[in-house]
Amino acid sequence: MIRKIVQIDEEACNGCGLCVPACAEGAIRIVGGKAVLSADNLCDGLGACLGDCPRDAIRIIEREADAFDEEAVDEHLRQTGRAPVSHPPHHAVSSHQHHAGGGCPGSRAMVLDAPPKADGTTPAPPQPSRLRQWPVQLHLVPPAAPYFQDADLVIAADCVPFAYADFHRDFLDGRALAIGCPKLDDNRFYQEKLAELFRVSTIRSITVLRMEVPCCGGIVMAARQALAASGKEIPFREVTIGIQGTVK
Repeated sequence: MIRKIVQIDEEACNGCGLCVPACAEGAIRIVGGKAVLSADNLCDGLGACLGDCPRDAIRIIEREADAFDEEAVDEHLRQTGRAPVSHPPHHAVSSHQHHAGGGCPGSRAMVLDAPPKADGTTPAPPQPSRLRQWPVQLHLVPPAAPYFQDADLVIAADCVPFAYADFHRDFLDGRALAIGCPKLDDNRFYQEKLAELFRVSTIRSITVLRMEVPCCGGIVMAARQALAASGKEIPFREVTIGIQGTVK
């Protein structure tokens, strides 16, 4: 069958191995100092590993390949000592989370339990926004913008403010912000944009907020590599947010 599947550029790969833990199915391993695809039927073709490759050696292509096999994935993970990926049967749904499909945890559909509502009859007053700048997208922010001078910078995966209810109060208040999606965007662009931002601005501290799904690690890597490329030493903190809205 013709389907989407990862392709690894052996020339570009330096064998760093960052893509190995990023693949929830264990489809990638290091052989002879290079990343290789263990078997076609272990790769779901969703590309969770792309954001974790610092050399852009992995891409998604379409070619003739065996169908993705969830049972083969679970057996492979057991043999390699990793926990199997959860693949609920189509007729079963959990009372806690409802999944649709397999593969990359960052792309798996879920319905999350709603939090309990307050018992009081008087609605809580609206909370003020802590946002003090515009724009916020990494593609759009000017690196030399005045709000980056002497600022504590938050770099957030764009799902974080939706998952973490108190994002404004706990992370944004008094800070500058840049957001992006390491799954859908070009992490090399992020790295270059952030490196320029760090060079031309007087950033006092960097906090990177990512989701717990593996593909979200790309924004952390881009920020770390950008900081190294800038030649500056700035305090750096990484915070992981769970899909249920908790700090991991």
